[in-house]
Parts: sequence; structure tokens; C-alpha cells
Amino acid sequence: MFNPGDTITSHDGWQMQVEEVKEENGLLTYIGTRLDTEESGVALREVFLDSKLVFSKPQDRLFAGQIDRMDRFALRYRARKYSSEQFRMPYSGLRGQRTSLIPHQLNIAHDVGRRHAPRVLLADEVGLGKTIEAGMILHQQLLSGAAERVLIIVPETLQHQWLVEMLRRFNLRFALFDDERYAEAQHDAYNPFDTEQLVICSLDFARRSKQRLEHLCEAEWDLLVVDEAHHLVWSEDAPSREYQAIEQLAEHVPGVLLLTATPEQLGMESHFARLRLLDPNRFHDFAQFVEEQKNYRPVADAVAMLLAGNKLSNDELNMLGEMIGEQDIEPLLQAANSDSEDAQSARQELVSMLMDRHGTSRVLFRNTRNGVKGFPKRELHTIKLPLPTQYQTAIKVSGIMGARKSAEDRARDMLYPERIYQEFEGDNATWWNFDPRVEWLMGYLTSHRSQKVLVICAKAATALQLEQVLREREGIRAAVFTKVCRLSNVTALPPGLPKKTPAHRYCCAQKSVLKDVTSSSPATW
Repeated sequence: MFNPGDTITSHDGWQMQVEEVKEENGLLTYIGTRLDTEESGVALREVFLDSKLVFSKPQDRLFAGQIDRMDRFALRYRARKYSSEQFRMPYSGLRGQRTSLIPHQLNIAHDVGRRHAPRVLLADEVGLGKTIEAGMILHQQLLSGAAERVLIIVPETLQHQWLVEMLRRFNLRFALFDDERYAEAQHDAYNPFDTEQLVICSLDFARRSKQRLEHLCEAEWDLLVVDEAHHLVWSEDAPSREYQAIEQLAEHVPGVLLLTATPEQLGMESHFARLRLLDPNRFHDFAQFVEEQKNYRPVADAVAMLLAGNKLSNDELNMLGEMIGEQDIEPLLQAANSDSEDAQSARQELVSMLMDRHGTSRVLFRNTRNGVKGFPKRELHTIKLPLPTQYQTAIKVSGIMGARKSAEDRARDMLYPERIYQEFEGDNATWWNFDPRVEWLMGYLTSHRSQKVLVICAKAATALQLEQVLREREGIRAAVFTKVCRLSNVTALPPGLPKKTPAHRYCCAQKSVLKDVTSSSPATW
């Protein structure tokens, strides 16, 4: 039996929405409006209903006898049960990625990934895996349903690296938006960014057009990720356009992740401004922020004292009480200073209270190589080589012709003698025939064939020429990475270059798509 509001189908195929049900001589007659002709008051006797009825409600299927076999029901039940148990696990969302499970990355991802709309600054030193941490947080937020729409803004040279990292490590398929993609998407939707759930674009792309920035702000993102956030320059008098664009976005997006290895590179003002993007209520006065920075030592000493686990003196207990400033803190202090089983948890709670009330709170996360164990130490080996006469002549002539250059510019030119030589002899000059660095490199690669070697060149042209020389003269295969290389070339090797292929030599130009690569034998050119 159908009820008013249900949609039924006749044996002729047309449908009707039921408005009234009448019973006559044990037969039901349904009265309602046909959906195809919108004719009202149509009567349809139950004997003329379609023989293939579709029940959308579980109770209707049960009463109609449309039930599955018990083993299939049990299979569905177990699947839903295991799925529910998995999502309730504390490490849910942290197990699906193709990454090494490094403790400091897991701690940050576990802490931040569980938050609702996290707003944090990830400031680990270079090489400690900020990109991986951000990906783990994204992965956990997406799997848990805390986020559905994500926008990643990066420098233009890092777009493809992020695209590959997210796909290969986390199976997250982001759409790369540039001017061409933006123009095409305008035909599909009023807001082009509504056509994709996961988007990557460059910082320059976001701030270059006012309309484009407005569309980004209106797209209702759940999470915003900004890499190389130290490029966001700010001062009270003249904030940069890049900073203003991200500030406008941060006001509309509930969750924000800022990534930078050098949070104070451009001064204390810019560091404060990035924290202000995350929590404008907490970081609202730059002068007050500077004053707080000067008083971090007592707080750090108090945290170290609690983590040490030693008995606290009365003076230390009084100092903690003043720092936390809670009226009911006395029982917690007594528990932390006791020998009971609750002492450790009480100390951890006191540390959390200090973190919430002082410093950058839970907004800033920074790991250093000194504080993280298990990373190899970097050792500098300098190789002294003679300066060829060809370079000496080119440098002398360049010094005469560039007499008006500043001392800094002349010193910078001296770092690339092959470029100076090519300025006078032409781009086709065979500088590699006499450059002792080339001979040394070929000898090193020949004697260390089992090792992976990364050669970093200042210019893309130098990397390309060097690859050709190694291939033609010694038969050494090298993969070349520059900012103009195709995405297919970048994705030919897994992230981190772990694949053991004959091409164990990698030449790349600075500011290229290759970044954060740990090599057994890096060399700069």
C-alpha cells in the first residue's frame, strides 16, 4: 500500500504523485497528479500498477518481502561495523599515505589533523618534511569529513611538485588552475573554482586579478594551504599585495595552514603578520608581541622544569601559579608534585595550560635538526681546483667592461665563470672542454657508480649542457630538472628519487621544480 506523497508508476509507464487513497470492495484506488501532464485528480486502481515496483523505504521492502539472503546482510553489517571502528581509531587518516612514518611528522599531523578548522604555521627546518606534514593533515581532514574543499597556493615553480606529491603520496587528485584553465572553467560555472573540490594555484595567479581573487574568496573552501609563506611581506604602513590577497582569503576560509622554513627571514614584523593571519584576535598588537617575545625564557624554563619530572620547590610552585593565573590551580599543582600515578598527567596538563596562555600557543609548530633524531649530519667538503687561463682572461675583460658595477654584482658574477666566458665567446662556447670541475665531476661519478648524486647548478642552461657532456663523453645518464621541464619528466621518478634505475645522477637548476631532495652526495655548481 502506498501513502499520500509517494510516487507510483502505472503499467503504461507514466508516474503519478499520490494525494489520496480510497478503498472499494477490497481494492485500492490512488488519486493524484500525473507528473508528465500535470493533470490533477487522476485515479489509478492498484491492478493497473507497474508489476516491477521499486521500494525506496526499508520498511516497504520488508513488508513486500523483498529481502536479501542472510549472508549478504551479515557481510554489509560487518563492513559498516569495521568502517565505523576504523574511523574511531585515534590514528584514522594517518595510515593511507605512501610516506615513512617519522615521529615528529606523525605528532604534528595527529595533533593538527584532529582539530576542527586548524589554523597553524608549520615552520620546520628545510628537509624535515613540511610538505608531508601538510599532506598528512589534509588526508586526515578529508577522510574524516572535517574538510571537503581544499585550496593550495604555492610559488609558481612549486605547483607541479605539489601536484605530484599529493597524488603519489596521498592519492589526492588536485586540479592545477592557471589562466587557461580559469578561462575554460568560466564556461561551466559562474565561479570557475566551483568546478573542482581540490585546487592548486600559484600565489601570483591569485593576487594578479581582483575578480579572480573575489572568486577564490567566494568558493567556500574548508582549508587553505600556503607554501613558502615567508614571501608574504608585511609592514604596518605598506603590506605587500601577496599578503593582502592571502589575508582576504584567510578571512573567508575557516582552516589555514602556512608553511615556511624561515619564519623570521624577513624580520619580526612579517613573522607577526603571518601569525596574525591565523589568529587576529590573539596577535593584534605588534608592540605587545615584541614585548612578549622578550619574556619567553621564564615560560620555557617552567616547561622544562615540568618535563624533567623532578620535585618542585615552593618557589617554583608559586611561579607556576602566577603564570597560569587560575584560582583552582592548587589541586593540580599538588598532584603534579606528588608521587601518585596522576603526577605525570597533571604535569602534562600544566604544560598545556602554559602553552595556551603564553607565546604562540598552539599556532606555531617548529622542529629543528638539532631537536629531531635520526637525520644524518651534513658535512662540507671543499675541493680546490685551478682557475683556467680562459676564465682568467674573461674575468679580467669583464672587470674592465663592467667597471660601473657594484662590488656585490662583480662578486656574484665571479661565482659563474662559465657564464662570463660565454658572454664573450657565445652561448655555443665549449667551456666544459677545459673546466677542471667537469673533469673532477666525471671522475667522481665514475668511481661512485653505486651512489646517488645531486648536482645543483645556478642556471638551467648549465645543467642542460652538463648533462649532455656527461652522456656523450662518459656515457653517464643523468636526469635533468628545471622549472621549464614537463610534468611527465618530473613524474618519471618517485618523490625523493628512491627508484633504483641506471640514472642515479640528477642535475637541477636552482629555483627549479626539484626541492627538498636528500642525496648521499650533493654537489653545487
